[in-house]
Amino acid sequence: MSIFDSLRRQITPIHPEGYIFIALFGIVALVLHWLWAPLGWLGGFLTLWCAYFFRDPPRVTPVVDGLVVSPADGVICLIGMAAPPPELGLGPEPMQRVCVFMNVFDCHVNRAPVTGRISRIAYKPGLFLNADLDKASEDNERNGLIIDSSLGRFGVVQIAGLVARRIVSFVQEGQSLGVGERFGLIRFGSRVDVYMPPGARILVGLGAKAVAGETVLADFRPGEPERHFKVG
Repeated sequence: MSIFDSLRRQITPIHPEGYIFIALFGIVALVLHWLWAPLGWLGGFLTLWCAYFFRDPPRVTPVVDGLVVSPADGVICLIGMAAPPPELGLGPEPMQRVCVFMNVFDCHVNRAPVTGRISRIAYKPGLFLNADLDKASEDNERNGLIIDSSLGRFGVVQIAGLVARRIVSFVQEGQSLGVGERFGLIRFGSRVDVYMPPGARILVGLGAKAVAGETVLADFRPGEPERHFKVG
């Protein structure tokens, strides 16, 4: 392996959505440096943070029928039964839900939790409350997907947060997605909810750290025992 190949393996790719923002941050940093050097250093730090925010590292996704992987990097902030957003058309009955909260230091590229076909995309404007609040599921701006899979119908909802002002979708209705495949991005700090059909055995606990495309949220395979968690 050459030194250049080794360097490429160490450098995390930047998602193309971030290029314009990194350039703007860099220009502002130069202007601030021209006005007053200490401000320029602050601008340089923020430019590095912007590049870090838009990172898009490769992920190793388990390809096993019956597993549901996390759609986002972040912390598991809510687990339990909840009615899905009405615009998804999944009905009023509560479904098993797992919510992943992303802060401004988490990778914000979102990945499909299961393999399937996107049968519906529903965008709803709204507020920009703190995304780790339960109320954010109802009041905040959001973009929802219905993924029809061999396990049933899943709802995946991107929710804007207190700082986030833009939900970006990379997919269209009728498109097929593989588990772990990128489907969207949220700027800057937000949440993704996964609504699951009956039969899901949740394999994560509140406060656990999730990695998009890698962390297994639930298992639909028979025989997997229920898990319990403690904080240590």
